[in-house]
Amino acid sequence: MHTTEQIVHPTVEELELGAVLHALSDPVRLQIVAELARREGEYTCGSFALPVTKSTCTHHFKVLREAGLIHQRHQGTTRLNKLRREDLEARFPGLLDSILQAAGDSALTVAEVTA
Repeated sequence: MHTTEQIVHPTVEELELGAVLHALSDPVRLQIVAELARREGEYTCGSFALPVTKSTCTHHFKVLREAGLIHQRHQGTTRLNKLRREDLEARFPGLLDSILQAAGDSALTVAEVTA
């Protein structure tokens, strides 16, 4: 018999600043969060064009989930991912938008320098 693994998420009160900042310190995870913030809604892990293997991608989504940045749920054999924007804003007001803005500004600066 096949049992579906229970996906555990931290509550809003359990969100830790250090874990959130650590999760966002990796460029691939920051890219995932930035794309979820732009798109809104739920997306499979495979819907992101990431420069990593499938197992590494799975690891990145696990780190994001355990830090409380994303919510995952099963749909058939896949997992859907959604940014926990409201929870993050409630716990750390303005943090996510500040980080995403700074990351966007950095990306623009790098693009301008390499152009």
